Amino acid sequence: MAKDLSRNRQAGHPVRAIRSRRDIVRGMDYLLTCDLRLHAIARIAGEVPLRRASPGLTGLVGIVISQQVSVASADAIEARLLALLDPLTPQNLLACDEDVFRQAGLSRPKQRTLRNVAEAVHTGMLDLEAVVSKPVEEAMAELTAIKGIGPWTAEIYLLFCAGHPDIFPAGDLALQEAVRLGLAMKKRPDEKRLRGIAEKWQPWRGVAARLFWTYYRMRKNGREASPV
Repeated sequence: MAKDLSRNRQAGHPVRAIRSRRDIVRGMDYLLTCDLRLHAIARIAGEVPLRRASPGLTGLVGIVISQQVSVASADAIEARLLALLDPLTPQNLLACDEDVFRQAGLSRPKQRTLRNVAEAVHTGMLDLEAVVSKPVEEAMAELTAIKGIGPWTAEIYLLFCAGHPDIFPAGDLALQEAVRLGLAMKKRPDEKRLRGIAEKWQPWRGVAARLFWTYYRMRKNGREASPV
């Protein structure tokens, strides 16, 4: 990982990419020390999952599919697409017709986004494996330069496919609601306010996001909240 991803010495805590359960435990130890409010949330959440995905086209395609749909629906759509386009390559994505996307259950906006991603990868404009090793600002800029890839999609890719320890997708509605519930707020925080709240959890905001998604799932009787 690049230096800013692999080491952050805030409060004496070096941070590297989240790759194992040990990293989650280490992040949780830090969070519970820096913010005592999280103890009650952690008790309800239970074990915070690792949730890692391999960087590359399949990882990003899965995240695009998961936009604004349930985890179960996203999984079903992705499974159909992978069966129809085997193997999943930029060339196959670019060559397939609209009927294939329709059979998989993809909306037209998502079809266009996937074609844009495939074109960028095919032409070398975007290297999905190399981008995870770049500084966050640079990686975000490269990903969001692709039409249809917004900040949420880019942040989720860096969080789960790169294992970035300090990404907090504050635009995620489930995270906003989870923080409202967990911190007993009267009103759900918008993206700007939530980013301000999450500053306290640096340099482990990626673990804080996992914690709140898990907490939200438990509050909602097991209904999945994490996008992947």
